[in-house]
Amino acid sequence: MPRETTTPSGTATPRETAVYTHGHHESVLRSHTWRTAANSAAYLIGALRPHMKVLDIGCGPGTITADLAELVPEGHVTAVDHAPDILGKARATAAERGLTNIDFAVADVHDLDYPDDSFCVVHAHQVLQHVGDPVRALREMRRVCRPGGIVAVRDADYSAMTWYPDVPAMGDWLDLYLRVARANGGEPDAGRRLRAWALRAGFTDITATAATWCYASDDERAWWSGLWADRTVASAYAGRAVAGGHTDATGLDAVAAAWRTWGAEAEGWFAVLHGEILCRK
Repeated sequence: MPRETTTPSGTATPRETAVYTHGHHESVLRSHTWRTAANSAAYLIGALRPHMKVLDIGCGPGTITADLAELVPEGHVTAVDHAPDILGKARATAAERGLTNIDFAVADVHDLDYPDDSFCVVHAHQVLQHVGDPVRALREMRRVCRPGGIVAVRDADYSAMTWYPDVPAMGDWLDLYLRVARANGGEPDAGRRLRAWALRAGFTDITATAATWCYASDDERAWWSGLWADRTVASAYAGRAVAGGHTDATGLDAVAAAWRTWGAEAEGWFAVLHGEILCRK
């Protein structure tokens, strides 16, 4: 649960307590900047209209955000993230693409600084797996969504990820990641829980779907295995894994080596399952 702080007026407001497991190391951004509306928000695209006002929560480096802005050319996108530093990259992404219908702000999804009924669409990609109270977050997303609007959420489900062949120590990677993410206050198997969380948040009109990312070609395997091998030894995740007593440098090196071994397998295949929900208010 998020802690509560007291404002000068005496009102209690939530504060995020979960730690973002990945951080923003280059190996993490290598993955995040690959994401587009087409490969990460296809379930939402058909519901967008040119005039819509969109809130994009957890925008990261802003590649999905920029696509959303292009899909609502007569509307506007407000992009927010809990980490101030990453917003500079998101602004640069928008500037490079010549987009002027986006603004950026720091925000906590548990306590959004927007009035009720502010947005036509509230979108969050790979966010709820990292927050302290996903149900409360969804209630906030529902609050700032206009009547008749849409709350759209997509999250991976780590325990449902699958790969071939069964390289030794790849199972150790998954076990380690699950332990570190949960110790940080998140829920890495968020995908399967999205519909349940939305029901608890008060939504009644929910369309739940699933989609995958799949990495199988030589280039795809090299990219996916390389970024995870680097993330395992060099990112904030690596530091948190060791600091939390979940492994040591030798263990991290073994997991990184397993990723590179899998990536070199000519028959290699990896699938990432995502849960998706479109909730109409």
